[in-house]
Amino acid sequence: MLLVSVLAAAIAPGIALLAYFYWKDRYDSEPLPMVLRMFLTGVLIVLPIMIVQRGLTLLWGDSPFAFSFVISAGVEEFFKWFVLYHIIYNHTEFDEPYDGIVYAVAVSLGFATLENVMYTFLQPADFGTLMMRALLPVSGHALFGVFMGYSLGRAKFSAGRKIKLHLWLALLLPIFWHGVYDFMMLSVPSSWIWLVVPFMCLLWFSGILKVNRANAGSPFRLLKREEEIKS
Repeated sequence: MLLVSVLAAAIAPGIALLAYFYWKDRYDSEPLPMVLRMFLTGVLIVLPIMIVQRGLTLLWGDSPFAFSFVISAGVEEFFKWFVLYHIIYNHTEFDEPYDGIVYAVAVSLGFATLENVMYTFLQPADFGTLMMRALLPVSGHALFGVFMGYSLGRAKFSAGRKIKLHLWLALLLPIFWHGVYDFMMLSVPSSWIWLVVPFMCLLWFSGILKVNRANAGSPFRLLKREEEIKS
């Protein structure tokens, strides 16, 4: 019974955050099977990411900067970006800017959920630790997904050179913010909470702005408004 409770506590934050961002889609919700498929894709990339990270750690060592920006953030965000670009970017269901956020958050939370489960069982944690992980690393991955998905949405509905610009931003912005988060956690272990909590508040504020902007750019916005006027 205790095992089931711990497992549920490790999984629940990722599911709750995925539901939150899924329901934020105001105009044309994505097919749930497709969202779950991307969530499971995020779960599946954990193993190859761990293998690459282990190899890079043996090659370059684990200095705080190298680990934060390359081994951790660089590898994890690249794999997320790679699967999103090759599976979702040209998919017919990707038909409004906010869809990028939904699918990127799904992949990120699939990864974060399995990571959270592994952490919980490898390093047995109490309820307070599980709550802290839900508020920080799990929600952090969701927000990195928001930044990635927002830029993917911008790329999808841009033209010319702006497409490549936003595709690069979809990769580089999450790496930067993820790297900053990890670097703070590693370089100031005794007082990290005084830096990380305001940092997470900043990420949430910025993330919600991007959610609203992506929804505002939906091509279905005017159609829904016309339907509401007619009704």
